[in-house]
Amino acid sequence: MKPQEPDKPQNPLFSLLVLLIITSIFACKQPSQERLTDYVNPFIGTDEDGHTFPGALVPFGMVQLSPDNGDNGYNWCSGYHYTSSHIQGFSHTHYSGTGAEDLCDISVLPMVNTEASPKTIRSEFSHADETAKPGYYSVLLKTFNIKAELTATIHCGLHRYTFPENKSAAIKLDLGWGNGAEARVGHNGDLPLECYFKKINDTTIIGFRRSIGFVGERCVYFAARTSKPMGDVVIFADSTRINSKLEARAVRVSAYLSFPETKKDDQLLMKVAISSANTDGAMAGLEEIKDWNFDAVKKNASDAWENELGKIKVTSSDSAFKQTFYTAAYHCYFAPFRFDDALSNYTGADKQIYKGKDIYTLSSLWDTYRAAAPLFTLTQTERLPAIINSYLEFYKQHGLLPSWELYFDEANVMPGYHAVPIIADAILKDIKGFDAGFAYEAMITTASEDIRESDFYRQYGYVPDDLDPRQRGVTKTVEYAFDDWCIAQVARKMGKQSDYDEFMKRSGYWKNVFDTATGFVRSRDSKGKWMLPFNPKESIGFQEGNAWIYTWYVPQDLDGLIQAMGGADRFTDKLDTLYNAPDAPYRDRKNNGYYGLSEFSNEPSHHVPYLYSYVGKPSQTAEKVHHILTNFYSNQPNGLCGNDDCGQMSAWYVLSSIGFYPVNPANGEYVFGSPLADQADLTLGNGKHFVVKAENGNKQNIYIQKATLNGVPYKRSFIRHSDIMNGGELVFTMGSKPSETWGTKAEDLPGKAQNEK
Repeated sequence: MKPQEPDKPQNPLFSLLVLLIITSIFACKQPSQERLTDYVNPFIGTDEDGHTFPGALVPFGMVQLSPDNGDNGYNWCSGYHYTSSHIQGFSHTHYSGTGAEDLCDISVLPMVNTEASPKTIRSEFSHADETAKPGYYSVLLKTFNIKAELTATIHCGLHRYTFPENKSAAIKLDLGWGNGAEARVGHNGDLPLECYFKKINDTTIIGFRRSIGFVGERCVYFAARTSKPMGDVVIFADSTRINSKLEARAVRVSAYLSFPETKKDDQLLMKVAISSANTDGAMAGLEEIKDWNFDAVKKNASDAWENELGKIKVTSSDSAFKQTFYTAAYHCYFAPFRFDDALSNYTGADKQIYKGKDIYTLSSLWDTYRAAAPLFTLTQTERLPAIINSYLEFYKQHGLLPSWELYFDEANVMPGYHAVPIIADAILKDIKGFDAGFAYEAMITTASEDIRESDFYRQYGYVPDDLDPRQRGVTKTVEYAFDDWCIAQVARKMGKQSDYDEFMKRSGYWKNVFDTATGFVRSRDSKGKWMLPFNPKESIGFQEGNAWIYTWYVPQDLDGLIQAMGGADRFTDKLDTLYNAPDAPYRDRKNNGYYGLSEFSNEPSHHVPYLYSYVGKPSQTAEKVHHILTNFYSNQPNGLCGNDDCGQMSAWYVLSSIGFYPVNPANGEYVFGSPLADQADLTLGNGKHFVVKAENGNKQNIYIQKATLNGVPYKRSFIRHSDIMNGGELVFTMGSKPSETWGTKAEDLPGKAQNEK
């Protein structure tokens, strides 16, 4: 064997070159930085009863620019439903996840080869030609072979239309169209009252749309500007073509804006800004987009969403879970949305123009106080004071805090005064940025109102159903009682003992509608007699529920409810019946909506699966929560089991996936369930991080075996808000069988916080 020669020294330049090549190859193989927006699927919830929409907006943006199918009815409350195959236009205001038809103001549709006509014009489309991402939407309008793309800023929507070669290109502006406008006869849908159009010059138009709908009269002013001069303008006023090419005022107005001959792939852009105050505010909104750089506006919108979504970073190998999670987080930040225009003006509850910065509207408070608002105390701490200040501005102008509010008008459709728990929770958590004393005055005044039968509630200690024209007295009683408990806690914090005593007494009024003989809450008449016949599955006495659902609605006094039912064992048995019963109260959606008698697809049941933990059975909470998380939600268009209701259904998923939920949304406690995320890193409003880890978690290991908080054993089945805000790390060890010891002892159960202060 020939002996080896000694190594020769290498050329330094050659070594450097090799190193650079290796480094370059390695760098090319590294994955690009993960963007959370890539996990968002805006089509989740657009099918069945989710009632979300797929269009373009920035977080909490006033402009929510999305396609409308042009259909009417319950499926189209957001203007869009996944089952439709046509688009009638792209409008600039939308509800997200509600059960009401309204909005869809200032509709725009590009077209070719279509004569100007007052008739409805639509385009066919296919989901295969449709794309939606945070801050961006695009679709091919097949009827016209036009690619439509949408993006937005806070006050302005930006359209980009790519035309085919054609000699007859136009944009139809339809001010008469609004959600429900074609079919509304005194119902939820929106009905135009007066529309106005004016051409300012060859690229700019202004106007307004005044209508009446779900909440009453409102007016949306707009200004629009095109990237190319428009040619002929054809205007229809109340379906009649008029001679003027510059201006029209009528109940319904539509205008066809024609453009010169287009070549293949010619692009036309259009900015549309809105205001509730005047066209000056709308014109100022156009300046949010300085030029015609669509891609730059799209990127800015995406970056804004990335920033918001990044406040909770989850770790999981399950990409479908991450899609569902981040889409849920995305939907939480649609509402409430900005109401002040680009000049900081808005129309108030008294229809006067007000100056205000960071004013918010669309307060579906019957829904969102339960989980969406508590989520905001964690991830939107800096924004929450502005939202509460908006409630207080509404109170100054209207005399009462909002209940179900849109465009600073009250719908009065739901019971309770549920701005109270949101404001109270912020005061109790020492969130600054609003006048707590004035907020307390507003809560007391609102709790003394004489609408929605609250006067009967105070007079009788419950709402008698023979005095309630809509026979929803039980729901009103238990919801007022919880709101009153919230006021009592603020009164105690502020040292107002007499108020505390009064509102604590009122918080116990739920007992006046609880029948110990049947174990249910039920209707009473004004003479104190139980109303007959009684069937706990029937809805008489209740709003969006029945006795099986509302009997559990005592989040302020669950110990009292347990005792009223006869103790922990009977409480547990009744919960088991609730979840194990084969017959649902209204309809059966198999594993995608109702769960036994609990009807999880609506908000009054959202806290109920966590109630097992109040009797020392956290494993059964884990079973129910895990079942709901994995069966009632998905990353598909039908992936919401009910109306998202301005983010409440989504907020339940976000918090429960992390591992906890605020059963009482104002007592500062979060009850543990069964986390889906391997890890969740929350960036808190105070700049600290709180990390939740689920070690050994998988589809079988759904039960918490033990926990540590900052390395110290933690036996409680709940955690307090103050512990989260201190930052740190909560670690769950998961297993496939229930633990017999963790979270089962009396001292480890939730619901004691108010007694330990």
